[in-house]
Amino acid sequence: MKKLTPKAAYRKLASIYDRMVDQYSDAAEAIGMTCNGCHDNCCLSFFQHHTYVEWAYMWEGLNQLPAERLEEIREKARIYVESAQDSLNRGERPHLMCPLNIDEQQGICGLYNHRLMICRMHGVPNLLVKPNGQQVQFPGCYRCQELTDLYEADGRSAPVVNRTSLYKDLVMLEMQFVGKNLRQFPKVDHTIAEMIVLGPPRFR
Repeated sequence: MKKLTPKAAYRKLASIYDRMVDQYSDAAEAIGMTCNGCHDNCCLSFFQHHTYVEWAYMWEGLNQLPAERLEEIREKARIYVESAQDSLNRGERPHLMCPLNIDEQQGICGLYNHRLMICRMHGVPNLLVKPNGQQVQFPGCYRCQELTDLYEADGRSAPVVNRTSLYKDLVMLEMQFVGKNLRQFPKVDHTIAEMIVLGPPRFR
């Protein structure tokens, strides 16, 4: 398998992200879901991310920021990592604002065009079919579940985003981005804050 240059990989990743956004938008529009006025904030959710290509693409966006803004984000990320570890040590799931957030009231991402897959898919009902055929369902956020119940009250079935093909394409892209030695590198299992503190991924 031919290894892709970073630029080529980022173009492919952006294309996958565009498909995610289109499918998310279709599902959200069908049930009348928006994030406006939501009292919850998905930027407080504890997500871990699992691909080197998304990690690198996030840093491609971070490196475009002014130096002062980037340093602010780094400091917020360091605080996040320490606080999250404290919560985990207490046996609690962390509930902390993502260091990329620039408006806690509105939940606005300061790196919106480079936000990761889970950030793009969180909210609407979606499913994933594993290689063994097992189907995993995700009901969406609390607002989405309320809207889905209303939508289905008269017998209609709310749309569900099948993210299986998106995942497959992302896995293939990960292999093309990292190269033949992918299995020799540690598995990625990091929060956004950890990816920021660690810096861009290295493959040597």
